Amino acid sequence: MISNAEIHPNGSCKRQLNLSRLLVLGLAFLLVGCIGRSATQILSPAPNLYTFETGQTYPAEAVPIQLRETTTEIFYVTDRNPMGSGEDPSRYGDERSDSMAFGASLIEYGNMTSWEELIDQTQSQKRQAQTKIDIKAIDEITRFPATPLPFQAGGGRLQTTEAANAAYSSSASQMRAALSQKLRVYGVDRVLVYVHGFNNEFDDAVNTLASLWHYSGRRSLPIVFSWPAGNQGPLAYFRDIESGEFSIFHAKEFLRILVSVPELDRIDIVAHSRGSAVMTTALRELLIEARAAGQVPRKAMKTGVLVLAAADIDVGVARQRLVAERFVDAFEQINIYTNPNDEALRLSRIIGKVTRLGGLDPRALGMAALNDVRERKHVGVINVEGRGAEIGHTYFRENPAVLSDIVLTLRTRSLPGSQFRPLEEISPGFFSLHQNYPAEKLPEVLDRPSVDR
Repeated sequence: MISNAEIHPNGSCKRQLNLSRLLVLGLAFLLVGCIGRSATQILSPAPNLYTFETGQTYPAEAVPIQLRETTTEIFYVTDRNPMGSGEDPSRYGDERSDSMAFGASLIEYGNMTSWEELIDQTQSQKRQAQTKIDIKAIDEITRFPATPLPFQAGGGRLQTTEAANAAYSSSASQMRAALSQKLRVYGVDRVLVYVHGFNNEFDDAVNTLASLWHYSGRRSLPIVFSWPAGNQGPLAYFRDIESGEFSIFHAKEFLRILVSVPELDRIDIVAHSRGSAVMTTALRELLIEARAAGQVPRKAMKTGVLVLAAADIDVGVARQRLVAERFVDAFEQINIYTNPNDEALRLSRIIGKVTRLGGLDPRALGMAALNDVRERKHVGVINVEGRGAEIGHTYFRENPAVLSDIVLTLRTRSLPGSQFRPLEEISPGFFSLHQNYPAEKLPEVLDRPSVDR
């Protein structure tokens, strides 16, 4: 065996190697501390849209009557390991589970005495009057059999056993029936899916979606897809990446079941950080399946708006795996929020030595990487000014200007730079989002019911 001393007589290269390793480990520790479990137990600050004197009021009258409550359900699908029992809100951990679970979490928006009080808070700029979001209970409606399902040889190929198929189909039917019933009761035909990022706990995702869904006017059914992020230790970032890869199959199964719900017309998705990689990979594979079956992907997949916030995706990978597959054509519209001041993505870039999609700088040559998609009218690359709270990685739920644009997208279905989303266009397909957005630029007709289509 050749020793290090034989290769590096003076030990300098060996020291450099150790320093590099220490740097990577140090960055990993920093990422754990920076990206990690932020305080999402508080309702996000009210979007500028609802608080500016020249802004619009919250569309309370357009909210389905059954949803005008301070306590409501956020549905979820997860392949985290089950923990505890009963109604423990922390019953899902950060380990992987081969079996996917579907259920509903009962949340409460603070100690509000009425719906009217919650609406007042929704339109308030006073952060000292913070509204706490409490997960009161969790009801696991069905647990799917563990995958991969057992199979056997038959007819010249491997086939899933009849018993396994029946058990899996039973769980899918329960999930489908529960969602169908809620869509009918609420009189809505869309779902809003949220996929969290690295080092997030189960309840982090529920609380984040509770804010996004509420501010967007509650005109959809909210569903969290929670993958087993939150691994601990110096290599937590890398372990979470692998856990995301593990969850891609379950993400596809989740989306397939959603598509099969007859009352559902459109699936809107907000994905954050590393969750963007999980969800776009699952969507890409479904896109390929649809085309192979001779279907129109957007119709077959019922895809609507896709929001990629602070996406922790290698830009080169995005080009080769998403752009090359004409991924953008499968959606009503795609909004990519970027911020070169995002410290978490800057560290991720150092580790991977490649710029991340959510960290692109509009002044850098790296923007050329998106020229292929920016020419599409329904794709917007939106640069967020400033850094925001802490290291600026969670601006999509903490920045009132960004929240305003996401809300306007979901409410009006308008494209960036249009009448109802007055973003400043820097160049074709590329926009700047200022801290006072949308200021006085919104037309007065925004609060008309016909706009919330």
